[in-house]
Amino acid sequence: MNEFQLKYGCNPNQKPSRIYMDNGEELPIEVLSGRPGYINFLDAFNSWQLVRELKEATGLPSATSFKHVSPTSGAVAVPLSAELKRACFVDDIEGLDDSPLACAYARARGTDRMSSFGDWIALSDVCDAVTASLIKREVSDGIIAPGYTPEALELLRSKRKGSYNIVKIDPSYRPAPIERKQVFGITFEQGRNDFRINEALLSEIVTKNKTLPTDAVRDLIVSLITLKYTQSNSVCYARDGQAIGVGAGQQSRIHCTRLAGGKADTWHLRQYEKVLSLPFRSDLGRADRDNVIDGYINRNEEDVCADGVWQRYFERRPEPLTEREAADYLSSIRGVSLGSDAFFPFSDNIERARRSGVSYIAEPGGSIRDDAVIACCDRYDMVMAFTGMRLFHH
Repeated sequence: MNEFQLKYGCNPNQKPSRIYMDNGEELPIEVLSGRPGYINFLDAFNSWQLVRELKEATGLPSATSFKHVSPTSGAVAVPLSAELKRACFVDDIEGLDDSPLACAYARARGTDRMSSFGDWIALSDVCDAVTASLIKREVSDGIIAPGYTPEALELLRSKRKGSYNIVKIDPSYRPAPIERKQVFGITFEQGRNDFRINEALLSEIVTKNKTLPTDAVRDLIVSLITLKYTQSNSVCYARDGQAIGVGAGQQSRIHCTRLAGGKADTWHLRQYEKVLSLPFRSDLGRADRDNVIDGYINRNEEDVCADGVWQRYFERRPEPLTEREAADYLSSIRGVSLGSDAFFPFSDNIERARRSGVSYIAEPGGSIRDDAVIACCDRYDMVMAFTGMRLFHH
């Protein structure tokens, strides 16, 4: 198969639509179930590159959850704490700790569960039954992986009454070194971004504090590889082998830092005992619980604890999460890593990052205000490495 006909392009009015190989060779994929669309394949091919590179850089099975051509998270196989299992709604999964791939996916999907609703999934390794059992019960558009065990494939094919999108990719496939795309009938051409992100990229530490622990190295690598496939401008907070807050596609870098920092804070607060113990009604679905938890933490569109409202969600009226409780909990957090796809032009990004527990930073450097940014890091005893490499993605 050297081409695959799509139902339509980005929108239903954009027809005809297809994916194909210019050189006439076979597509490096096999569609095992469903009929993926234009945006599905954009997510599939970007997300596959992300998890493949995470696996190559860390040696650990990797997973990502993608929405609209940017990751909500990327994660590697690190066991989950009891609190994180509860926060990710996976504490009931038998055999989770025995499947590194399932741990990676549980982290990736559990990071920003609201944004991951209806996601595209990529796995670095052959999908096993435990991982498939996690995926089966979530609302998702599809998955790409290098293979599936028979039991996993059976579980996934049962989603959406058999129409769930399942794509198998040839892990040995490597594209040509030159890539092209058209905009407004004009062809753009560039060399593919084959830059390798690894520990050596973090060797130029520019702050007074030069102690970069092994876990922080791993987390900065996770952050930077995630950014490589995130729509720019972008920043990414990471902790314990997973991206915990991604700020994508903002015109101002401080807005990226704030957006991603807010997501990181929410991820941390989901593990706060008062949040973990919310008395949900037994008939409330998983997606509704995600929305209510976000509203409870961030006091969004409705006060979920208000009289006449709480009854829709809870068995009994919960005590609100106060600003003081949230601030005290978040103030105890340190050791978060932060990556940026381009230099920080002002120290306000560092000030905001500190509020979300950031201790380690990786950014390209090269701003005329580098000295001010470094001085701000030194004031808080942070470690910052200059990578010298911009990671814009469009």
